[in-house]
Amino acid sequence: MSTCGTSGCAENEPYALRVLGDSMLPEFKEGVVIVIDPGGVVRDGSYVIAKHNDELIFRQFRIYQDKYFLQPLNDLYETVEVAGPEVVTGVVAQQAGRRRKDRKHYR
Repeated sequence: MSTCGTSGCAENEPYALRVLGDSMLPEFKEGVVIVIDPGGVVRDGSYVIAKHNDELIFRQFRIYQDKYFLQPLNDLYETVEVAGPEVVTGVVAQQAGRRRKDRKHYR
């Protein structure tokens, strides 16, 4: 998943991923590059990479009535409940060359 090559990366070193699929439309189009901060602070509304069913997925982290969810932006996909923030492996820090200052909320 990391782009660090054979020399390896520090555990908290940011890395880049390319978005695959349409689950995060309209905010994140397929093919856009996102930069992930493994040490980023997870908050309600954060865009995250998380472990779910032994896979890594890209979703929006949501907290509602003391429950935790991984929510796609595209309504064609299901929101899944998770144990908590510990499923998050990194927070989106940048998208396509711009810092994530804005936090758009859908729904």
